[in-house]
Amino acid sequence: MAVESFFEGLSIALSGEALLWLTAGLLLGIVLGALPGIGSPVGMAIVLPLTLPLDSTMALILLIAIYSGAMFGGSIAAILINAPGTESAAATTLDGYPMSKNGLAKNALAIATTASALNGFLGALALILISPVLIEVVLAFGSPEYFLLAILGISLITIVTQGSIVKGLVAGALGFMISTIGTGILSPRPRYTFGQFGLYDGIDFVAALIGMFAFAEMMKLAAMKQIASTDIELGGSIREGISTVFRYPKTTLKSGLIGMGIGMIPGSGATTSTFVAYAEEVRSVGKDGRFGEGDPRGVIAPEGANNPTVSGSLIPTLSFGIPGSGSTAVLLGGILMHGLQPGPALFSDELNITYALFISLFLGNFLIIAVGLTVIPYASRLTEIDTNIIIPVVVVLSFAGAYTLNQNWFDVTAVVALGVLGFYMVRYNYSIIAFVLGIVLGPIAEENFFRSLQISGGEYSIFIDPINRPLSFLLVLAILFILVGPFLKPYLERKIDRA
Repeated sequence: MAVESFFEGLSIALSGEALLWLTAGLLLGIVLGALPGIGSPVGMAIVLPLTLPLDSTMALILLIAIYSGAMFGGSIAAILINAPGTESAAATTLDGYPMSKNGLAKNALAIATTASALNGFLGALALILISPVLIEVVLAFGSPEYFLLAILGISLITIVTQGSIVKGLVAGALGFMISTIGTGILSPRPRYTFGQFGLYDGIDFVAALIGMFAFAEMMKLAAMKQIASTDIELGGSIREGISTVFRYPKTTLKSGLIGMGIGMIPGSGATTSTFVAYAEEVRSVGKDGRFGEGDPRGVIAPEGANNPTVSGSLIPTLSFGIPGSGSTAVLLGGILMHGLQPGPALFSDELNITYALFISLFLGNFLIIAVGLTVIPYASRLTEIDTNIIIPVVVVLSFAGAYTLNQNWFDVTAVVALGVLGFYMVRYNYSIIAFVLGIVLGPIAEENFFRSLQISGGEYSIFIDPINRPLSFLLVLAILFILVGPFLKPYLERKIDRA
């Protein structure tokens, strides 16, 4: 079945329609990534409701292409004006911008393009090769395991939250609470609707994503001063930049492995993987490097990690419905909006769709190479678009997209309300990712919890049965370890210091 599904997915990915949406998504993603403050979550959130008329596979190919393109596009602003277009490109500024100031802007952009696309090939290929193992793992999960996996995802808030763990848990709980608005999943009773029929279907998940990412980000941009454009001339050599990547094969390969490995961890994201790859390169090179002064390895490492992170992050998103970042949260919204369910279905009856996505991700890197190297002489123009133009366009598209979801003005209101909430959450250091994990995983946890109790006849032992359901028991242990670990760590460190 897997072989047949692979060739069916290959025919879908190579179809004219799929290649058209793949190209459009990559071009849009590169532009969005190059605009400081926009990036893939905002772009994907805006485009998401506009994909409703599309076939589900074409819509997901478009979204993944935007994600992949933006990961590369973020390096353009990072290298030219020291203002990363995406958070994941922040590590690229450390040596990319000094290279530009040293007259090697074309070298740095060519390095970023080549390293990103080359490891993108390897990451997508690895994803295709390990998919048979993923199929076996995913099909081993039942309702109890999915409930515990959702709780595990919410528990990861204690790890992914930077700063106060309490604030992270509050944000996650708030997201969970918002997911309960509307008619109960397994009961006809309305909850927290306050007599408003428009809330009986709950707050649309896609509208929530548009508000938290697109609208909130535009509020943040509006509060900032205009980003200055670069006065750096595009000097250097594209050919020399390409050859530089192949002079450091160990750095390139190691960064790709780091990117894919960290991408598989729910909640980690590309920002973590790029900084880890950069830090590892600094550690391994030692005193022989000139990091922070324009060392090309300081560009290869983060850019070599970003695209494999996309491949890695698809594993928990497609397999278990746990997003690893804001971008994969929006992608998950697209999966659900188009009537697909992460998990066993995507790795059995709809395996051809999954393979089509993996193959499209592989093919997209050809376009990243072609487009990336072509636009280098004109790259500085992408960073000069006025935010006074960007903000109203994004806001209007956000409202239009939210309304088209269900022709419901409550969705538009949700965009504004959650956008304002997201703006102040960021200002006061409450985790947006924790909130998104709560609102995404809440319905998954609730539905599988009640379904598990129906299977067991109301016996809670179904979740902690080490003999009949060892996977559930292991997940319970993992949840306890994750929840208790951050609180035990300071105590253990004090004990070690005293010893």
